[in-house]
Amino acid sequence: MKLLDEVRHAIRVRHYSMDTERSYVRWVEQFVRFAKGPNGWRHPKDLGAPEVEAFLTHLAVERQVAAATQNQAFNALLFLYREVLRVPLGQVRASRVQRPPRLPVVLTRTEVRDLLTTIDRVNTQEPHALMTRLMYGCGLRLMECCRLRIKDLDLDREQLAVRCGKGGQDRALPVPKLVREPLADLLRLRKELHEQDLAKGLGRVDMPDALARKYPGAAFTLGWQFVFASRRISHHPRTKEVGRHHVHEGAVQRAVFRAARALAWTKPVGCHTLRHSYATHMLEDGCDIRTLQELLGHKDVRTTMIYTHVRYGGTASTGSPLDRLA
Repeated sequence: MKLLDEVRHAIRVRHYSMDTERSYVRWVEQFVRFAKGPNGWRHPKDLGAPEVEAFLTHLAVERQVAAATQNQAFNALLFLYREVLRVPLGQVRASRVQRPPRLPVVLTRTEVRDLLTTIDRVNTQEPHALMTRLMYGCGLRLMECCRLRIKDLDLDREQLAVRCGKGGQDRALPVPKLVREPLADLLRLRKELHEQDLAKGLGRVDMPDALARKYPGAAFTLGWQFVFASRRISHHPRTKEVGRHHVHEGAVQRAVFRAARALAWTKPVGCHTLRHSYATHMLEDGCDIRTLQELLGHKDVRTTMIYTHVRYGGTASTGSPLDRLA
């Protein structure tokens, strides 16, 4: 479909992520299918605010999607009309939905230890155990951990740099002591693997933005390689260049899910649970809210404040008058 190619082109011109591209293209395709008339397909130029409003209502009422999902669909259609078709959309009454605040799922320190130990036991040949330790020890998001490059890991200064995190922000984080030696061992293995790739005429890694054209040889240097590299050589979905990408995020998610299932936990646990647990435990250890905001990379301190409700000693630990009746 030519329209979807135009959407992809507009997204890539604005340097949006692959995840954003996939979700926006998917929502545009669903909208076109939803608005299909009795006489066949209708181009979005022939549609407008009433059809967009009907689609968003369908998502909320018929498919019962979450508020964040409905907002994402609206953002995709807004991008379609503003940036691709360049036609006014008009007023959409069922546009953005206020997303209610949700309390995060948090593990106790004992549960974190059990989870990491279980991942160690069932993933001996993969770096998933080290990645989960880094996500909990630094409060990293999953993709921030997957996209960590060798040049951004400074074990001598005991720091790592997160480049272009959520919102395009950079931040520096301390490296936990317990992972410094395993990371040093991994970097030695990565150097050997990269030298083997170069000997085979490979060794290329995907570069951000236009750096591959500005520095043609940088994509083959060790510093730009991913710390947690895939075991397979693959084609980049956009450039079609052959190289070694990072570990697939789905594999890490499955490792955490399998470990939680093996522990027979009833609470839902994912990779982001480790970040929630990091933030909560940091507050319990006396970290002030502003410092934690910087460590997590939050733009607004109100986002960080949610952890004050679930930390030990917070609002959930104030006690109950029922216990004082005994």
